[in-house]
Amino acid sequence: MTELDVATPAPPALAKLPLDALHRRLGARMAPFAGYDMPLQYEAGIVAETLHTRRAASLFDVSHMGQAILGGAGAARALESLTPADLISLARERTRYTQLLNETGGILDDLLVTRLPGVEERLLLVVNAARKQADFALITAALPQFDFNPLDRALLALQGPRAAAVLGALLPGAEDLAFMGWRAFDFGGAPLFVSRSGYTGEDGFELSLRADHAEDLARLLLAHEDVAPAGLGARDALRLEAGLPLYAHDLDETTDPVEAGLSWSIGKRRRAEGGFPGFERIHSALEQAPARKRVGLLPRSKAPLREGAELYASTDVVGHVTSGGFSPTLQCPIAMGYVASKHANVGATLSATLRDKRIEVDVAALPFVAHRYFKTPVGKDAR
Repeated sequence: MTELDVATPAPPALAKLPLDALHRRLGARMAPFAGYDMPLQYEAGIVAETLHTRRAASLFDVSHMGQAILGGAGAARALESLTPADLISLARERTRYTQLLNETGGILDDLLVTRLPGVEERLLLVVNAARKQADFALITAALPQFDFNPLDRALLALQGPRAAAVLGALLPGAEDLAFMGWRAFDFGGAPLFVSRSGYTGEDGFELSLRADHAEDLARLLLAHEDVAPAGLGARDALRLEAGLPLYAHDLDETTDPVEAGLSWSIGKRRRAEGGFPGFERIHSALEQAPARKRVGLLPRSKAPLREGAELYASTDVVGHVTSGGFSPTLQCPIAMGYVASKHANVGATLSATLRDKRIEVDVAALPFVAHRYFKTPVGKDAR
């Protein structure tokens, strides 16, 4: 038998989103991501979609994300054994950002946790697509005494300064939600979960609903003159401009929350009491500062730096780029990466190799584009 006779295994088929047919009718350019066939961009293009989100509202399909409910008395306290967030104090209909950690304090995934209303203790979890099977297996194995139910629901994100007015016209009361607030509405005779959150740095909402109702909701939203469809390309540009880390790029199992710039997500009580994986490492980083820090980077070039590019102070490698691209809002290249703490001060000048040439790179403050989350006096998420 020759090499030509050996059958090459076919790549696994990509999973389809509930809105797959609608994306194609809208002219989406599809691309594989985390095992799904996802809309990368539409006819307007990534730059136009990004700018439209900044001035009006865009609808993103993020149904590839994992959703599940962890239920049972003491569920919040038990989940604290896997994360550094203060979940016991999380009020009903409030959402908190946190991370699942490995034994050395490295980040296995980042996620959103919402305490659902009702007498029974139930937590709604939203995790990253590429990690959901591993996350669900970890939680099931670590907390076998609790009910754990993955959800087969669509998830849409309506993002931008016009999002509240658009959604409020369709679901009265949604516009009054505080940032990181949550509420269940009725849509088509079934619960529609609405959270005032997102991944763009703009005001907006994430909408979880039955998969077979998703197209009806998407069509109603897209019918509004302020709303346009947007794909993964614009979502990535927006989150980079907002300085938000992306798992498997800016976060991974070697990275702890402190060096990642996520200390704000570690509850005050948890800092003192511990009780989560990697506490010693994280406590030390909080007390003494980490050896490296996630920073913003502004290359002095027309072309962007990409993930993996090494950063130098003189001839010494002092860091590397984890995310990079062109900012449609700022009209220049931007990037994020990890830099040794002594070289991570805003305004410091490093260098990198780009297309066989050495260019200067300035350390910059994050975010590149200011967040415009909706804030109210009662809407501040206590940590």
